[in-house]
Amino acid sequence: MPQKPSVLFVCVHNAGRSQMAAAWLAHLAGDRVEVRSAGSDPGQRVNPAAVEAMREVGIDISAETPKILTVDAVEESDVCVTMGCGDTCPVFPGKRYLDWQLEDPAGQGVAAVRPIRDEIRALVEGLIAEIAPERKA
Repeated sequence: MPQKPSVLFVCVHNAGRSQMAAAWLAHLAGDRVEVRSAGSDPGQRVNPAAVEAMREVGIDISAETPKILTVDAVEESDVCVTMGCGDTCPVFPGKRYLDWQLEDPAGQGVAAVRPIRDEIRALVEGLIAEIAPERKA
């Protein structure tokens, strides 16, 4: 892994899972990791239930907007984490690919999104421990 690893989170609409994962990674790892998120078929806006669920834990994703997945985004990332987008993510040699099987929060209320949010946090914490552990002074 390079000094500052780069992670791309990809889901279909870039409106729920990938937005929450990117927010968790930025929140928990700070500037130790470069964070991106994108979708194979971006939605119009971030899922309001995801916004509310993240707000409950002190993370504001209300200003985020869904972004289209580009070849450049994958090429510039060290780790590409897919979340239910199938084979739409381009594959490049030398990249690490993870596929997180997570329930889709689309169309669900905040009560249903909370467990997804918490599962994403646990997965992100594990990823941070692997690619960007805190350095001991």
